[in-house]
Amino acid sequence: MISMTGFAARRGAGLGYSWTWDLRSVNGKGLDLRLRVPDWIDGLEALLRAELQKSITRGNVSLTLKVTQEDGRDEAAFRLNEAALGAALAALGRVEAAAMFSGVTLRQPTASDVLTLRGVIDATAQETDTTPLRQALLADLPALLADFHAMRASEGRALAAVLTAQLDRIASLTAEAQTETAARAATQADTLREAVARLLSATDAVDPARLAQELALLAVKTDVTEELDRLAAHVSAARAHLAEGQPAGRKLDFLMQEFMREANTLCSKAQSLALTRIGLDLKTVIDQMREQVQNVE
Repeated sequence: MISMTGFAARRGAGLGYSWTWDLRSVNGKGLDLRLRVPDWIDGLEALLRAELQKSITRGNVSLTLKVTQEDGRDEAAFRLNEAALGAALAALGRVEAAAMFSGVTLRQPTASDVLTLRGVIDATAQETDTTPLRQALLADLPALLADFHAMRASEGRALAAVLTAQLDRIASLTAEAQTETAARAATQADTLREAVARLLSATDAVDPARLAQELALLAVKTDVTEELDRLAAHVSAARAHLAEGQPAGRKLDFLMQEFMREANTLCSKAQSLALTRIGLDLKTVIDQMREQVQNVE
């Protein structure tokens, strides 16, 4: 069993760069990939997304990659065009002087304003071939994924142990309900006979056929045999899903709905304080199990 909760971090270096990976995930209904990677490395994001989709089936997954040049510049370091910068500053000076002469006050331009002027940033700085770096990063990805999957597998083993214990508890409560149902049958029959005797002694207008029909309907409404049989079948199915070694989160989530439906019906048909208590205990365990199942891949 694999948990959808996982984390891995890794550092690497090569080709004059160093980089750090951060990969983490939490539970989700499907696979939601969120990547924050350098956009100046051509084609990297699409390739990373494809690799993640091959090895992860469910979860909200976020991958962050930071790349830094060894001289300390972050990712795609900018290269200033000194000639263009000088011309831009000179032009700004002339504009400011003309504005002052006309009595117009201008806002002082910031460094960011200057950098956005055409030609100040040398476009040739972005034309570096990033193919070798991209290949190095992709070669480093399997080690990150191995650590990530190892943690998810470890979490999954712990999760499987919890779910197995909860299934054992459901099976135990189902067995108790079967025992209580057998004990209830004798008491229920005596109570029903007494009620019928009182009714017959109070009036002669009771239609025997209608009475038999009502008694049969009452017996059906209070019979919990099918609910207990289905609970036992659901326990067997859940154990099989835990053991099959395939992503079983969606299947188990569906079973939780079926478990709760049978427990609710058991409570509504209980006609016994002891059986009602067992039904409520079942609902508690099933709800706890449902919360754990939300983390199963």
